[in-house]
Amino acid sequence: MIELEGVPELIDPIMVAAFEGWNDAGDAASSAVAHLEQEWKGEVFAALDAEDYYDFQVNRPTVFMEDGTRKITWPTTRLSVVRITGERPRDLVLVRGIEPSMRWRSFCNELLGFAHELGVEMVVVLGALLGDTPHTRPVPVSGVTSDPDLARTMDLEESKYEGPTGIVGILQEACTHAGVPAVSLWAAVPHYVSQPPNPKATLALLNRLEDLLDLRVPLGELVEDARAWQLGVDQLAAEDSEVAEYVQSLEEARDTAELPEASGEAIAREFERYLRRREPGSGPGGPGAPGFGREAAGPGGDRARSTRPARAEEPREPKPEEKDAEDEQPGPEAAGPEAAGPDAAGPDAAGPDAAGPDAAGPDAAGPDAAEPGAAEPDTAGPESAGPGSSGSGSPGSGSPGSASASESSGQKPERRADEDGPGED
Repeated sequence: MIELEGVPELIDPIMVAAFEGWNDAGDAASSAVAHLEQEWKGEVFAALDAEDYYDFQVNRPTVFMEDGTRKITWPTTRLSVVRITGERPRDLVLVRGIEPSMRWRSFCNELLGFAHELGVEMVVVLGALLGDTPHTRPVPVSGVTSDPDLARTMDLEESKYEGPTGIVGILQEACTHAGVPAVSLWAAVPHYVSQPPNPKATLALLNRLEDLLDLRVPLGELVEDARAWQLGVDQLAAEDSEVAEYVQSLEEARDTAELPEASGEAIAREFERYLRRREPGSGPGGPGAPGFGREAAGPGGDRARSTRPARAEEPREPKPEEKDAEDEQPGPEAAGPEAAGPDAAGPDAAGPDAAGPDAAGPDAAGPDAAEPGAAEPDTAGPESAGPGSSGSGSPGSGSPGSASASESSGQKPERRADEDGPGED
């Protein structure tokens, strides 16, 4: 029986659920809902009957002392409500519990009964799984739905998974059959550091939830917790050469897979999302907050895609007066092939000794000086902001962005002896 005494009329409510257990690697999903409850002061208004859904030999109750009295906490699933104030106030119905041991269909039907009575418009279920992902990169978060229309309108993936599933998959399918829009957000947790907690994965889920629901989540101390977590894992990996090599292989595989997607348009879109959520004065986790504002960016080489706005700008055509100024005062970086040609070092300008190999050697007019884009760093377009330019390239991965960075800074790569041909005299 559903009792909603004391629950006010909700404004555009969204249900956000997470369950401990098989769907909660590193406790990332349940910690995300717990964070929302803590930051927004959630008030519990209902709890499911533990006798109906849990095996107490699997999930045992706990005993604690309160004001000198012994009390028991039974494993169950609780529902709370929080109100988000602002220009567009709305309510979130938070569901946090443990994956049930039995009667999953009745369990989902009871949650859907609450959703119906509260007028919930959409259900978002958070989950976390173990994956082959390096801890030094941003945590991958995928949004999945069984509704083709919802997948198209909200830029989500349509579920194609086949295999064993948990309560997250069962609840999503129950919502679909009941006509309630449902989305699952899954964070991938590195399998070699699966011990809870994983604040970096929790932070990634909350960031994705912000994008999905167009709201801001106060991050509190989660940013610093994520930074400390990554530093700790970095130290552990550095102490074991085999782990360090394995992490590097995961980094190279990740960078190679993401290289086609790291276009200037994608980076510009990420930066726009960052600005929408982290405007000045937005509170904890704003632009001034260190570390993981949008994506985790630790010393291991994370790709902070939203920290380089200049890379995402469109190429700018030089103004006429700028072109004239460049023609009148060519600098050392503007020395192209014409600067070392016959007109620049002809017999009228200087003698044979001045125009010899020492005056216009390989360093002055070699292939590096004629590299496209090396003379005008301002013309670097979005393509120059690939994965390498934002620190994602692992050692030896050969990311194109690292070459662009050396060219735009005026530094020329060291020449090999076999590159000096007869035409250099």
